[in-house]
Amino acid sequence: MDKIPVIIDCDPGSDDALMLMLAHGSGRFNIRAVTVSAGNQTQAKTLQNALTVLTLIGATDIPVYSGAEKPLFHKLAVSDSVHGDTGLNGPTLPVPAMQAQPISAVEGIASVLSASENPVNIVPTGPLTNIATFLLAYPHLKSKIQRISLMGGGIFRGNMTPLAEFNIYADPEAAAIVFRSGVPITMCGLDVTHKALVFAKDISLLRALGNESGKAAADLMDFYSNFYRENRVELNGGAALHDPCAIAWLMNPGIFTTKSCYVDVETKGELTRGATVVDFYNTLQKEPNATVAYDIDRDAFMDMLFNAIKALP
Repeated sequence: MDKIPVIIDCDPGSDDALMLMLAHGSGRFNIRAVTVSAGNQTQAKTLQNALTVLTLIGATDIPVYSGAEKPLFHKLAVSDSVHGDTGLNGPTLPVPAMQAQPISAVEGIASVLSASENPVNIVPTGPLTNIATFLLAYPHLKSKIQRISLMGGGIFRGNMTPLAEFNIYADPEAAAIVFRSGVPITMCGLDVTHKALVFAKDISLLRALGNESGKAAADLMDFYSNFYRENRVELNGGAALHDPCAIAWLMNPGIFTTKSCYVDVETKGELTRGATVVDFYNTLQKEPNATVAYDIDRDAFMDMLFNAIKALP
């Protein structure tokens, strides 16, 4: 089976770490680059975290590029209450055995796409600043993008405001550029990620895998789950594995329930800035621009995750 070519754009982040474990451990992807943005933590910390996780999982041959330090027009607001002051609180992690490339994330994306004979998928799991900047700077390379499979947004709810999810809220102008780009998009928002839950029993199974990656994943989830148990009681003790959904959809879209919808992003609303406006019932009768996921086979998803992490060092 041919490997799926991807560029991963992330802001590690506990669930970004598990996303990278799933992507590399599954053996299904040709990861051409990892680009990093600020989001869950500052750019300096998310870059360090990406290098650390890739070292942990034995993926030091993947080029890493440092990206946006702040949103296009707003101040950076990190998510330290969820991921801790490092962004990866919980485990003891190795010192990075690799360094970032000397060019920027946007230049790195352009370099990968320019050199690729076939279109490449882009998987953003943080704010969309890097991707929007790339689309504006290199419009002639847009045709080299097979699909953007992103984690962000929500159909019926938010987690930063009643209607806005963190990644979109962090840089709504960038998100609007991406959704209006004409590139095929899969949107894995809160409606599906709040069903991709990891529970205490799953964390025990991760630890029981017996490898360093499994132990690190379990320790990350122990810390990460504290926020959800205290602040998302409607999830009944589960913690949402947001970011791995964007990779899992590329691996097996059949475990998701989706609908083709027109999606835009509110950038100016006093109460709704950062909301993804998903025309779920086709009220506007506009051409759909996104495949929107809203349900998942959790057991199949967790099996994919366990099998991938089991294959890692």
